[in-house]
Amino acid sequence: MSSGEGTEEQRRPSPAAGPAGRAPRRATAVFRASWWRERLARLTAWLRVVHARLETRFPVITALVDRVVSVNIFDSATRIAAQCFLTAVPLLLVVGAYAPPALRDQVTESVSDVFGLTGQAKAELHAAFQPPPEDLKQATGVVGGLMVILSATAVSRAVQRLCRRAWQLPRAGLSVAPWRWLAWIVLWLGALVAQGWLGSVLGVALGFVVTLLIETALWWWTQHLLLGGVIRWAPLLPGALITAAAVSGLSVTAHFYMPRALNRALEAYGSAGSVFVLLSWLIVICVAVALGLSVGAVLSQETALRHRLGSPAPSSPAAKGP
Repeated sequence: MSSGEGTEEQRRPSPAAGPAGRAPRRATAVFRASWWRERLARLTAWLRVVHARLETRFPVITALVDRVVSVNIFDSATRIAAQCFLTAVPLLLVVGAYAPPALRDQVTESVSDVFGLTGQAKAELHAAFQPPPEDLKQATGVVGGLMVILSATAVSRAVQRLCRRAWQLPRAGLSVAPWRWLAWIVLWLGALVAQGWLGSVLGVALGFVVTLLIETALWWWTQHLLLGGVIRWAPLLPGALITAAAVSGLSVTAHFYMPRALNRALEAYGSAGSVFVLLSWLIVICVAVALGLSVGAVLSQETALRHRLGSPAPSSPAAKGP
């Protein structure tokens, strides 16, 4: 072997030295922004492929996940719960100040029966519905009561936004008369009174069945009213059934949870504790409502039910409203 060939063999890197030579390069590449951008692009492309495969194999599940994300379930539910809580306190004062004694007592008993309140929590509820002093009544006046009722329409508008997002309706194409917001508030107050009365008269089992039917009718009518009749009655039925079943099941659970939780909160923290318990429970109910309406809309827009119910086709991402 010549000296030239030996020199060439010495310059040639051995296979064992190859990976060791590339190791420092890989270590330094991790700290480069281009390396992370490349990995992120690959991950994004892989997730899109996985999403497309899942959409082909399980169209209902992927459509439901996409709808839940677009509706923003927890954000919508928290806003509706907060609006309900902020509306309920002034309404208690208005009912206690201006409602006839018979109606005031019926509302008190209905709220107590719906949540199954006992002990200190029930006493606090009765105290909240007591008529205010005459000077406070004169200070608020009829105009103040009307302003409270008008401000209660914030709940109606929040539920309307939820229904619009669940059905992927653009904001510009939905025009609802303000009287629908007031009608929704009045009917739900009447349903609250009737629900407590039916529970005390019909008993637990029959009262639950009747309450489930009433809840279904109310959520069916709620969607049609707040969407301005844009969606036909038949496609709205699955969402009404699912929402009514979820809310009715939670109302049964409330009889076991709310009395103990409220009494413990009142004993430990006073009125501030009861506020936390009530607001937390309202958020749970509103999450169930948001999920029920969204799932019902997705099921109604699936191919199998869409042709039978006459549901509108799902909107493309570009056609969705904000």
